[in-house]
Amino acid sequence: MSSDTGIQGFRETSFTYQGKTRRVYRAGTGPGVVVMHEIPGITPQVIKFARELVAAGFTVAMPDMFGEPGKALSTPYIAGQLARACISREFSVLAANKASPITEWLRALSRDLHNEIGGKGVGAIGMCLTGNFALALAMDECMRAPVLSQPSLPLPLTKAKRRALHIAPQQLECLKRRAQDENLKVLGLRFHGDPLSPPERFQTLRAELGEQFEAIEIESKFGNPEGNKPAHSVLTTDLIDQSGEPTREALDRVLAFFKETLV
Repeated sequence: MSSDTGIQGFRETSFTYQGKTRRVYRAGTGPGVVVMHEIPGITPQVIKFARELVAAGFTVAMPDMFGEPGKALSTPYIAGQLARACISREFSVLAANKASPITEWLRALSRDLHNEIGGKGVGAIGMCLTGNFALALAMDECMRAPVLSQPSLPLPLTKAKRRALHIAPQQLECLKRRAQDENLKVLGLRFHGDPLSPPERFQTLRAELGEQFEAIEIESKFGNPEGNKPAHSVLTTDLIDQSGEPTREALDRVLAFFKETLV
């Protein structure tokens, strides 16, 4: 099901799995990439990032998981949507060793996108609350390019949760097997000093995946001075979209990663 309403330049479609239907915004041609937006929703900054993917030659599928598409950022908006996510049964924000239930729906969306487009496979990027979701999506062979931007779940309230990856032990074993046997690579991005995306999480990924995990870690001072304090959203709110800026270089690396893996 689709229409031409919603975000300018994107078709508003829907996808249903196990009785749950959500809006999915689609645009572009070429290999598929699932864009999982951050808190508080599909903001103008997230839309700008999605358009970068479209311009680079990818088909973007951007599911609407919370918030109001196109609504601008504000502190009350962020706080309200975070509170809703924390009490939602679909988001297990404190779970260290299991993925949020919504990832099953997202896996089905990824498979459907691959079945439609074909090719080598699809990519996915999660941001903040959805950051680690790309790891759960990599349980399916069609997922070839998982990207984690400032992964923030589980909320890092304890030492164990700071190290945790928000996937079940059997999912981690599957990820490691795919990394070894299928040359699956994972790309991660974060700012130094980001309390929501602690360095221990990337240390775990390095220990488990070795050279198959590529990390981009940026000093907070290179984030958008008008953005978060400390800097948090590498590819959206804290992006400085100018040549030579570390955040722009990180965005270019994400685009190159998808091209290397999917094209």
